Amino acid sequence: MLKLLSGRPLSGRPAVPLAMIRWLYVVAAMIVLIVVVGGVTRLTESGLSITQWKPITGVVPPLTESQWQAEFANYRRIPQYEAIHHGMTLAGFKHIFFWEYLHRLLGRLIGTVFAVPLLWFAVRRQIPRGYGWRLVALLALGGLQGAFGWLMVRSGLSVRTEVAPLWLAAHLLTALFTLAGLVWTALDLRALAANSYARPARLTGFGALVGAVLAVQLLYGALMAGLRAGLVTNEWPLMNGRFFPHEVLGTRPLGALLLDDPSLVHFIHRWWAWVLVAALIVLARAAKRARNRMASVAIHSAFGVQILLGIATVMSGVDITLAALHQLGGALLVIATTWGVHAIGRQRR
Repeated sequence: MLKLLSGRPLSGRPAVPLAMIRWLYVVAAMIVLIVVVGGVTRLTESGLSITQWKPITGVVPPLTESQWQAEFANYRRIPQYEAIHHGMTLAGFKHIFFWEYLHRLLGRLIGTVFAVPLLWFAVRRQIPRGYGWRLVALLALGGLQGAFGWLMVRSGLSVRTEVAPLWLAAHLLTALFTLAGLVWTALDLRALAANSYARPARLTGFGALVGAVLAVQLLYGALMAGLRAGLVTNEWPLMNGRFFPHEVLGTRPLGALLLDDPSLVHFIHRWWAWVLVAALIVLARAAKRARNRMASVAIHSAFGVQILLGIATVMSGVDITLAALHQLGGALLVIATTWGVHAIGRQRR
């Protein structure tokens, strides 16, 4: 296996099949899709509708009336049913079950679509040297993301009436980090396919800084979802007639407020966005100087649309369609940012 993952040597032109690059882009697109479905699952309060984790048998949904009744009975035992969905009919349960089932099914499909071709390329020794362990690491990261997903669900099955926001954040951020890794690797392979002497792009100090600023914004976006902080206000730029929700200060230690107070989380998410915009503008200009104008255009377009969708989501009272599009915009922003950081990293090489 070690020999298979090491790939062919770099003497001469390494065989980088276009199918490998397309495969990585397909997996990345599937992760974007599951991020959107996960957002809808959260918005419809569907995430706790399946109370058990069955990696193999869970692929098959309930097929008979008795199986549906058993699943519904399991859901009625958890606190969320009494607090939010008390009196729900079986038909209503089937609706929320659908979104969680679809979310889990997509996760299984992503794992299969990643693992099987990876093994195929390894057996055929078509993985260039140095990329085998990177691809295995990305596969492992996807598995970790699935584990975080179950820990997130388990956090809401007793005592709580919803999943723990920090577990939700870990689940989402791991998915988006995996997405960035896939896109970065695909871009490296595309460069290698065009030039046998091309080396992987380098993560520059500025690129890491932009990534950190984006990670903070994504963290607070996940906390917004977990705390339902979007419902704190439907105003913009003020929050219920005020710029800053100062009434929360002093109620608890600041560290706790920064992570679990809906008003303060909402405030940070909406204004840290402008710190991110400033960083992305500089990144886009750097990508353009690196002769990658398309990456520059993608960055400007992604953050522009994302800002508008965020404002519209708040002012609509968290309309599900707008909120799902905002989550989609977040995933696309990760892709555009990765593209830009990769572009300046290649120039430095």
